[in-house]
Amino acid sequence: MMMGSAEIDMPESSSVSKGKAPLLAAPMNEKGGYKKGIAIFDFILRLAAIATALAAAASMGTSDETLPFFTQFFQFEASYDDLPTFQFFVIAMAIVAGYLVLSLPFSIVAIVRPHAAGPRLLLIILDTVALTLNTAAGAAAAAIVYLAHNGNSSTNWLAICQQFGDFCQKNSGAVVASFLTVIIFVFLLVLSAFALRRH
Repeated sequence: MMMGSAEIDMPESSSVSKGKAPLLAAPMNEKGGYKKGIAIFDFILRLAAIATALAAAASMGTSDETLPFFTQFFQFEASYDDLPTFQFFVIAMAIVAGYLVLSLPFSIVAIVRPHAAGPRLLLIILDTVALTLNTAAGAAAAAIVYLAHNGNSSTNWLAICQQFGDFCQKNSGAVVASFLTVIIFVFLLVLSAFALRRH
């Protein structure tokens, strides 16, 4: 009878161990799916950031207006290349858009291999550099656009937006698009940091 009880105990222990195996594997599958969802959202945000960065560069780069009246010696014209700040803005936003396009393959790698920390760490470093450049360009351009709208009596800066309405409208739209790109970059950094923390 002792041998019979031993034979009953052995299959019970094996069944218990077999029953525990799926329970240990389930959280890892859920975690992998969670990381893959973050990577897919990251890819979508990068596409949106490409659109806003290109819109900012294109809007500023095409801002040019000539008033319909002129004199014998002067023609009243406003263009983005009249101001070095706006030139810097166009170049910086073009660089940011180019970087975002080049970052798409790394984002795809993060989707295929959601547990890989290497591509995510590289993206978080490069995103920080691009965010810094984007913020600098947007802030500098915003200061000039503010002066164009309101002027500054202390330094004899005249508000020109009443005369060059289309020019100021394009510049203002470009600045808004650049700050939308900044917001998207912040979300990208938060997602990357969160994915690394959960690794």
